[in-house]
Amino acid sequence: MKTKITLLSIVILLVMNMGYAQKKEDTHSIISGKVNISKYHNREELDKMSKGELLDLYIERIEVIVNILPNIAFATKPGVTMESLGIPETKDNKKALKENIEASTTYFDKAVEFQRKILPYSDTSDLIAAILFYEETLKSLHTYEDFKK
Repeated sequence: MKTKITLLSIVILLVMNMGYAQKKEDTHSIISGKVNISKYHNREELDKMSKGELLDLYIERIEVIVNILPNIAFATKPGVTMESLGIPETKDNKKALKENIEASTTYFDKAVEFQRKILPYSDTSDLIAAILFYEETLKSLHTYEDFKK
C-alpha cells in the first residue's frame, strides 16, 4: 500500500512538472536595459565637474542611446513586446530579438571598455560638447511622435 502511494505521488509530481515545462516563455521587451538618464545638464554644471564625473555621464548617455535608437521604429519606451506590436512570436522572431539584445549588450560592454581606456585622453571641452549633444538627442525622443502621421 505504501509503495502505491509513493508511486502515485511521484507520478503526480512528474505530471505537475511537465505542466510547468509547457508554460510559454516570458516575452522580452524590444527595448531593454537603461532607457533614461538621471538628469540633463547645462554647460555651466558640466564645467564644474571632474573628468571622471564627465566620463561617467558620457557612458550613461551612450548606454541609453545604444538601447533606444536602433529600435526607434518599434518603440521609444521599454515594455513594448513583439506581441504588443502584432509581430508573430515565432521561434525565429524570438531568436532574432534575443540575438539583438545580446549584440547590444556586447557592443555596449566593449564600447565602455574602450572608452574607459581611451576617453580620459580627450579634451574636457570635447567631452562636455559630446554630453550636451547626446542629451539633446535624448530630449528629441520626446518629440518623436510628432514625426508620425
